[in-house]
Amino acid sequence: MGTDKKSHILAIGGHAGDMDLTAGAVIAKYTQAGHKATFLHLTPGEKGHPRLSPEEYAKQKIEEARRFAEIVGADVRFLAYKDAELPVNEEVKYQVADIIREVKPDIIITHWKGSIHKDHTNTYHIVEDARFYAALKTIQRDLPAHFTRKLYYADNWEDPYDFEPEVFIDIPEEAYETWVKAMHCYAYARGETSGFPFIEYYKALTIVRGAPAGFKRAQAFAVPRGAHTKRLFFFE
Repeated sequence: MGTDKKSHILAIGGHAGDMDLTAGAVIAKYTQAGHKATFLHLTPGEKGHPRLSPEEYAKQKIEEARRFAEIVGADVRFLAYKDAELPVNEEVKYQVADIIREVKPDIIITHWKGSIHKDHTNTYHIVEDARFYAALKTIQRDLPAHFTRKLYYADNWEDPYDFEPEVFIDIPEEAYETWVKAMHCYAYARGETSGFPFIEYYKALTIVRGAPAGFKRAQAFAVPRGAHTKRLFFFE
């Protein structure tokens, strides 16, 4: 792990399930080592079910997200925005900034900007400003300022444009098995909505990302340009 200090990961996704699949194995690894993690879902991602109404599917996805977080040992938060309608405005940025100040993460994981989904791109921009607002002491909010030093972008098949993975996190067997079990909580991950084999895709991707780094399995992340990074560890 590189340190005995207990740290906190905040994974911020446009939809319930985004960070779960793309960063969930890493989160399981670190919670199993005694660290903390919180998922923040800006929307449920409720408009993708072919048979359920958005209202029905939102309730289902929120429950799926709660079960996933419980299995991997993380907390979970939700904002009240709608799938495909996530705005980029000061209101949502300050909502996210307030959560950053509350949970005081050492690491934020979120979407890369080069996405085919507008909610993912919007999340990137929301988090970029929210992280800045949370850190700025001269912005007066209910809670004191908090600077999150490390920011990572998850390896999502919908966010491929100019995505350059630079950090590769080894996934041990126990964390991998926990993550695979948790992914089965999501109907969409099981292929029941679009037919896309999400679970098999992301399981295979851990092998693809691990092999060049000399790992059996890994999850990969991009970083802000010019950021100092380590290829093996999140926590120093």
